Amino acid sequence: MSSLLKVDNEIKTKVDAFRERITSEAENLVASFFPKKLLELDHFLKDPIINISDLKEIHSDINLTVPDPILLPNLHDGLEAQNAKKRKLEDGGEDMVTGTKVFVMPGGMMKSNGNLVDLIEKVKPEIRTLIEKCNTVKMWVQLLIPRIEDGNNFGVSIQEETVAELRTVEGEAASYLDQISRYYITRAKLVSKIAKYPHVEDYRRTVTEIDEKEYISLKIIVSELRNQYVTLHDMILKNIEKIKKPRSSNADALY
Repeated sequence: MSSLLKVDNEIKTKVDAFRERITSEAENLVASFFPKKLLELDHFLKDPIINISDLKEIHSDINLTVPDPILLPNLHDGLEAQNAKKRKLEDGGEDMVTGTKVFVMPGGMMKSNGNLVDLIEKVKPEIRTLIEKCNTVKMWVQLLIPRIEDGNNFGVSIQEETVAELRTVEGEAASYLDQISRYYITRAKLVSKIAKYPHVEDYRRTVTEIDEKEYISLKIIVSELRNQYVTLHDMILKNIEKIKKPRSSNADALY
């Protein structure tokens, strides 16, 4: 049937070489890389850095001092304050209100939580690796899917289920990266609130709650990464025959 479409021999040779490279790489991933990675992540889950029992150890000091209260002499309520401002405009006199002091962050910049930043920098490469390896294996299985025919498609359905599982794992891993980004954005907004409203203790407590939640989430992410390697390795090995040879030949069907 390939005679119905003319393909340049040089291009066909390069495409065949690409298919062989993907096949070799994917088979090595399933047979060797996946089991090694799951053992590596399982060992990482036992690391003290990710097994802190007292979450106070991962708290980060918020070095934003509470400014001294500003006294407004002779102004007892909002109405009198408005009248004073009106008198100032009419008389051209000096207003008794000195205004809010300018707040300056010590050190010029509010630092992130160093403990969580270090842990995130260790987890993010693992997430990226899983996404890339799943993409390679998914491409391999897709290239093994035979042409569409009527009947004898049980093996093809297994291939499609495998591709669907790989695609799901890719999506979940990508969502972990989104979760990390949302953590930084949420924390930044809270720290900005503290700078604007330094007297409100709840904002400070919320930052520590966000940090603790992210620490727990990072441990769950590492656990999920390990579980996904286990699941993919097990699923592909159990169905490797149907994945590599989805349809039996007519001669095999006679016996």
